[in-house]
Amino acid sequence: MADRSIDSLALPLEVRAKLAELDLELSEGSEAKEFPRHGCEEARHNGTVLLSKHPTELHPITDNTFVQLDTKSNYNGDITQKGYEKKKSKLLGAYLPQPPGVESSLPQERRTPVTPSSSSRYHRRRSSGSRDERYRSDVHTEAVQAALAKHKERKMAVPMPSKRRSLVVQTSMDAYTPPDTSSGSEDEGSGQGDSQGTPSSSQGSLNMEHWISRAIHGSTTSSTNSSSSTQSGGSGAANALADVMTQTHIVENHSAPPDITTYTTEHSIQVERPQGTTPRAVPKYGNAELMETGDGVPVSSRVSAKIQQLVNTLKRPKRPPLREFFVDDFEELLEVQQPDPNQPRPEGAPMLAIRGEQLGVVTNWPPSLEAALQRWGTISPKAPCLTTMDTNGKPLYILTYGKLWTRSMKVAYNILHKLGTKQESMVRPGDRVALVFPNNDPAAFMVAFYGCLLAEVVPVPIEVPLTRKEIKQRFLRLTVSNAMGDLLALIIKMDAGSQQIGFLLGSCGVTVALTSDACHKGLPKSPTGEILQFKGWPRLLWFVTESKHLSKPPRDWFPHIKDANNDTAYIEYKTCKDGSVLGVTVTRIALLTHSQALTQACAYTEAETIVNVLDFKKDVGLWHGILTSVMNMMHVISIPYSLMKVNPLSWIQKVYAYKAKVACVKSRDMHWALVAHRDQRDINLTSLRMLIVADGANPWSISSCDAFLNVFQSKGLRPEVICPCASSPEALTVAIRRPTDDTNQPPGRGVLSMHGLSYGVIRVDSEEKLSVLTVQDVGLVMPGGVMCVVRPEGIPLLCRTDEIGELCVCSIAAGTSYYGLSGMTKNTFEMFPMMSSGAPISEYPFVRTGLLGFVGPGGMVFVVGKMDGLMVVSGRRHNADDIVATALAVEPMKFVYRGRIAVFSINVLHDERIVIIAEQRPDSTEEDSFQWMSRVLQAIDGIHQVGVYCLALVPANTLPKTPLGGIHLSETKQCFLEGSLHPCNVLMCPHTCVINLPKPRQKQPEIGPASVMVGNLVSGKRIAQASGRDLGQIEDNDQGRKFMFLAEVLQWRAQTTPDHLLFTLLNSRGTIANSLTCLQLHKRAEKIAVMLMERGHLQDGDHVALVYPPGIDLIAAFYGCLYAGCVPITVRPPHPQNIATTLPTVKMIVEVSRSACIMTSQLVVKLLRSREAGAAVDVRTWPPVLDTDDLPKRRPAQIYKPSNPDTLAYLDFSVSTTGMLAGVKMSHAATSALCRSIKLQCELYPSREVAICLDPYCGLGFVLWCLCSVYSGHQSILIPPSELEINPSLWLLAVSQYKVRDTFCSYSVMELCTKGLGSQTESLKTRGLDLSRVRTCVVVAEERPRIALTQSFSKLFKDLNLNPRAVSTSFGCRVNLAICLQGTSGPDPTTVYVDMRALRHDRVRLVERGSPHSLPLMESGKILPGVRIIIANPETKGPLGDSHLGEIWVHSAHNASGYFTIYGDESLQSDHFNSRLSFGDTQTVWARTGYLGFLRRTDLTDANGERHDALYVVGALDEAMELRGMRYHPIDIETSVIRAHKSITECAVFTWTNLLVVVVELDGSEQEALDLVPLVTNVVLEEHYLIVGVVVVVDVGVIPINSRGEKQRMHLRDGFLADQLDPIYVAYNM
Repeated sequence: MADRSIDSLALPLEVRAKLAELDLELSEGSEAKEFPRHGCEEARHNGTVLLSKHPTELHPITDNTFVQLDTKSNYNGDITQKGYEKKKSKLLGAYLPQPPGVESSLPQERRTPVTPSSSSRYHRRRSSGSRDERYRSDVHTEAVQAALAKHKERKMAVPMPSKRRSLVVQTSMDAYTPPDTSSGSEDEGSGQGDSQGTPSSSQGSLNMEHWISRAIHGSTTSSTNSSSSTQSGGSGAANALADVMTQTHIVENHSAPPDITTYTTEHSIQVERPQGTTPRAVPKYGNAELMETGDGVPVSSRVSAKIQQLVNTLKRPKRPPLREFFVDDFEELLEVQQPDPNQPRPEGAPMLAIRGEQLGVVTNWPPSLEAALQRWGTISPKAPCLTTMDTNGKPLYILTYGKLWTRSMKVAYNILHKLGTKQESMVRPGDRVALVFPNNDPAAFMVAFYGCLLAEVVPVPIEVPLTRKEIKQRFLRLTVSNAMGDLLALIIKMDAGSQQIGFLLGSCGVTVALTSDACHKGLPKSPTGEILQFKGWPRLLWFVTESKHLSKPPRDWFPHIKDANNDTAYIEYKTCKDGSVLGVTVTRIALLTHSQALTQACAYTEAETIVNVLDFKKDVGLWHGILTSVMNMMHVISIPYSLMKVNPLSWIQKVYAYKAKVACVKSRDMHWALVAHRDQRDINLTSLRMLIVADGANPWSISSCDAFLNVFQSKGLRPEVICPCASSPEALTVAIRRPTDDTNQPPGRGVLSMHGLSYGVIRVDSEEKLSVLTVQDVGLVMPGGVMCVVRPEGIPLLCRTDEIGELCVCSIAAGTSYYGLSGMTKNTFEMFPMMSSGAPISEYPFVRTGLLGFVGPGGMVFVVGKMDGLMVVSGRRHNADDIVATALAVEPMKFVYRGRIAVFSINVLHDERIVIIAEQRPDSTEEDSFQWMSRVLQAIDGIHQVGVYCLALVPANTLPKTPLGGIHLSETKQCFLEGSLHPCNVLMCPHTCVINLPKPRQKQPEIGPASVMVGNLVSGKRIAQASGRDLGQIEDNDQGRKFMFLAEVLQWRAQTTPDHLLFTLLNSRGTIANSLTCLQLHKRAEKIAVMLMERGHLQDGDHVALVYPPGIDLIAAFYGCLYAGCVPITVRPPHPQNIATTLPTVKMIVEVSRSACIMTSQLVVKLLRSREAGAAVDVRTWPPVLDTDDLPKRRPAQIYKPSNPDTLAYLDFSVSTTGMLAGVKMSHAATSALCRSIKLQCELYPSREVAICLDPYCGLGFVLWCLCSVYSGHQSILIPPSELEINPSLWLLAVSQYKVRDTFCSYSVMELCTKGLGSQTESLKTRGLDLSRVRTCVVVAEERPRIALTQSFSKLFKDLNLNPRAVSTSFGCRVNLAICLQGTSGPDPTTVYVDMRALRHDRVRLVERGSPHSLPLMESGKILPGVRIIIANPETKGPLGDSHLGEIWVHSAHNASGYFTIYGDESLQSDHFNSRLSFGDTQTVWARTGYLGFLRRTDLTDANGERHDALYVVGALDEAMELRGMRYHPIDIETSVIRAHKSITECAVFTWTNLLVVVVELDGSEQEALDLVPLVTNVVLEEHYLIVGVVVVVDVGVIPINSRGEKQRMHLRDGFLADQLDPIYVAYNM
């Protein structure tokens, strides 16, 4: 910032002259090329005042305070921007104070004082109106640029989101819908849409572009004009680091090996290989070529570079960390905001109530408004009352006072006498009646309104609901944009708030609606012609008020006109911050007094002409254009919004044509006139004595007023004519600036410190002149009223003179209540302000206006915001309008479509978070959007010192609208929270603005295990250990016990029961595909053994890979290996449709297991030798392949019998949920012990039938499929899970048909049945499906029981007689394949609820069901016979007490012997399989499961009569994520995320460089992808106190699932980091 550190007056004269010459040269160069430059418009400085600490002191601002913004446009003039910078740096170089280490050659930011010549030139350029002036102010624009310049120096790198090409295309021009032509726009900035005004060429400074480009691409060189540099994706350092990290995590065994248990997803990850093998190229995870950033530039970089960029960004300190504290280990206390000791505090004297001038009683003022109408209708019937205009600007209809009087009488008579029956009228005096009139028909509305007043019924003016024409228009628009499915949602969204209005009508007891003929015809009707009842509306009788439809009143009938009293005159609706609609009641005396006060304040006289552009149904438009005008017999020229959209100058033309004295407008109307004024020359505004600015209380209206005056002063507009006013539905007109004849008296200005305002204090910012808010006064208190300012929160104490508070008024001319809401009425309309002593300042109640402000010198009222727009973030107050103003001041200003921005706050984690939603221009590119969003965040941070939680961009014209076209704020907020906004760009910044997270947990020094044990004993807690039944004490007639080996059991069964059926295989039709008896299996196994020895030439102990589809062949091959003395390894065959990714997995298992040969079927042999297989792997390196479809006829000479039961029986290879590929060794002894344990637990005998729907390749699934039937003799009905994809009901039909008592399945099978058969239970029942015989239905898994899935399965099939108690889960792991299994005897599985926060701290705290943060945990089945379990501390290896969370250790005869590894990692082997406790029972050898859980002794009784010990599995240690010092289990976060939105079908989370990455599967339109980003971030913050770093939205089926239905999160992580997911959208949260 060169100029900040140099006093320009201290420079030598010749240097100053050269600088001025240089500025002149630059500006002339820009004019020569006709590039409009944006800068600050010159303010009327002579009238501007600074409000210091004490509001009584005024400080005039000199011209030097306002500085012209140096916007560096990319153009070529007489001197280029670069040349200008060079020359200027050279001139100032010698006078710059150099900070240490900074070279003088670095370009510095400049701010040049406005010279008279450059200023005048600027104003000529400025008048082209190519900027959105609605929220702009000079100081504010400059402040934004200065804030951005500060950020430019920091060069923060922000990774750009990645978007799929289809999403980029759909959200560009195609998604654009033209502006709504059916109604005007309440808050729109540009009257001509995009056709008027050329977009500015100065799209921000070159340096800023360079910085943004670096921020996005992370490279030192970039292009400002294209996004081609996005291909680099990140700096070399980031890529290198990412690559190093990738290598490191492979070495540390954290990589994801290939999943050998599934072929349902396409993925392939590299893993460590034995020496001598060459790593092959990794195939892509998905269609990664479709990934893009920016304008459709393909991404060739790794995602990890972007993540590294994000990590680097987050490492930068944002602001000083707040003091954090932590009380209890698992009581996570959120950060309580500590008051800033340096915050400004009010120092002024206590304020006094300000009294307005006395309301003068004029002799000819009428006693009521109806009396005024009667007077003018009879005395001056020809006098014009109202002139309406058509869309061409020509007078459409002139309503005279005579016509108004007679027609109002006619309406009054018909309301009272023609509705209902002769005996009973439908409407009586005092009843409420709705007035439903379109915005282009003020005459019909005026007649109906006064008709109601004359009939003494209460009119409730409301907006017209959606008409048939509007529905048709929106339908056509949606047809064009190919989004037919969104029609209904958009119609509801577009007509936002209609239901709330209906609720108001219902609460007011409205049964009749008055409307015009045209409006009545346009309402949607049923085929019978009846008007449809709108959603949420009461049933209404629609009554048309046109004269031709009304009966003439009798000659002797006259309305009873009384003096104004306290009866309700009308009800005005008000929309609250939350979208609810309230009705403010205004009494007849308040109506009259308010009209009198306005007459006095505005000095209205009879027969004056007033031009009204405002909504005549409510607020200022109603008060001036309908009520006060009649009191004074004024002539109103009403300008409809349809005309304003066609001709924004129409209201000025009417002022000139009718020589109007008064005009009622909004800031927007003045801005629209500015845009179009250059087309009009014959305009003169000298007749105007008062220009009432209805929204003059908004802080940003000052810029519109100034700009309008600058342009139209030459057309006769006098400065004193502009009269801003402040109003509210509750207090009516609060204050209005009076028109004066004294041109020397300047209006009041306040330049307030934004920092002070955030603490509710009025200050001048002495340190940073740019972080200010300039406000104008809204005049004086209304005649007859008293005003005070009270604190907005708590007891209504009077504010001090330098304190911001809520304005409150005491006046007859104010609303009296919210209709039907006595509690809210008391708080708002019956408020008694208190002095500091506690005494009320008045005996009369005050009304809260909802406006925030203060009373300045001379009783001038200043408004700085609204209570509804107030957002309290971290104890500081921010106003939504100020945030909007800052956002709109960011270049390029025309980026926001028509200035349509919504700002609101949402509550996340016990604090308000700011959300900004903006409509972007339809021609905006992705890069434009991202750059603009980045600048907005920086500007708001720099000016308001507050972080924005979420910034979203939506396509043009898609935000919910109010009836006059403005943004419906509460509906927008609702859509955002529901996830139905469909933004095209989202930027979340939780890292910068969430500063109340609990302090990260500090690990305390571990207490020694001995102390823990003693402590448990002292406190009466037993050590957490449990065991199944003792095998030695079980008396059973198990003949299999006498055989040591499974092969011997098969031979015995083949001899004793040769024809007993062991296996039945079903196909997808439910018929028997194959079966095996004991003898058939024995004979087949013998032939295979011969084949292995003769053709394979194998020796004892050689390894054989069995590559078979699920079926009988696999079983025969397994026993053939046992007969030959070989060690079998079951391997899933490659998928025929996906050989490229599944075959390398098979090859790797074969190599890692050191298989001497491969045994398979003829079909798979063809597959292995196919051309596709040759392209995927080197087929020459396969070991010999044996085809078992061609078996020898001979028997073996002898069947192999192992010499030692501890020798290896088979190898079990599988991938854990953490992606670890591991093979465990199962000895003959362990295999027999496991089969015996399962037999005893499930009571399996030869007479039993068991249905198995599991993958037979590893774990308990393999044991149940291949081994148990041979050992126990029961019949196994085998159902391959892949067949269920063809016929989902196959498994359950088989269970029913075979009358099965015991069945086993996986979670994926259960989920497939739940989703696929959910709607078919009735048809299944008619097909005879009956599950009443099922005794146990066990889910086989290695994870925490999925209680939600098991419960929904039980509930769904309860109708098919499934006993919910039958459904249970099992638990096994690598070290022990079956630890728990729900048996036939013993108590039912129990469920407990634990505190999720306590679990993060490795504690178990039981809570009641439904309590906050409760997590249900289901028991994982009963502990198998012969199994002992103890819970141990994973770090200290000491035993833990009952209900303490620790690692589950297991001791059993069927523990696996160890890992089969070619790496020889003995330390891992001994740690996992041969661990001993460090204290207590140190002799027993335990195997560590790697799972966290706890034991809890229940009150239930076991089969042996003892109290039952329940084991609860919480999650895998390897899978748990250490974040902020706490342990999180992915499933908990995933469960929360899946609940966040109906379109999220699946979710997986993992960490990368301390960032939490959430991947969600989207089942819906790609347009919904960006809706999920804030919802996912919110729910994880709220429920888990974690900030999500990256949100990835993918298609359904991308998250890899293994055969047991378990997510392979590490596969997913590696696929994401290698850019192989083809995501729909990737959001990097800042």
